[in-house]
Amino acid sequence: MKREFTSLTPQEALHVAIFIEERNAELYQQFAELFAEFKDPDSLEIAQVFWDMATEERSHGTMLQERYFERYGTQACVVTEEDICELLEVPKLESGELFAVSRGHASIAPRTAALRVALDAEQTALRYYSQLVEKTPDRNLRSMYAELANFEADHTEFLRRKLNDARRAVSGGDVV
Repeated sequence: MKREFTSLTPQEALHVAIFIEERNAELYQQFAELFAEFKDPDSLEIAQVFWDMATEERSHGTMLQERYFERYGTQACVVTEEDICELLEVPKLESGELFAVSRGHASIAPRTAALRVALDAEQTALRYYSQLVEKTPDRNLRSMYAELANFEADHTEFLRRKLNDARRAVSGGDVV
């Protein structure tokens, strides 16, 4: 039977968060490989952004695994993302939007479009964990959710900087 994310213990929440980071690394890797196959400069630029994001997600997964081992050692946890009702932080390629960008039919730069996909996923996760912090009465769980929210806030800020850099490169000026 599937469970609500809010029903998880701190150990289970951290364990699922590791799965989410690993899943996203795989998705970004698949996106990168997909765009790399086109071999045109715009598609290769998108592929590079997704490869960078895959690396970033793997790094986050590794950091979360280290925290898990610090707190719980080798204690088993059988809950996985498949056991949860909600899907959290899923990067999505919407209705061929990036395919249009890779073919030069969109009004935004390819790197900007790719970064928006990642930023949207991270912002969704940040909002979700932040809401849990406010709603959760259990101190240990609230602490875990706050930690996950901070983690996503760092990633969101990282992506905003990359997005601003990409926009600056396209426009040749400062982006606010």
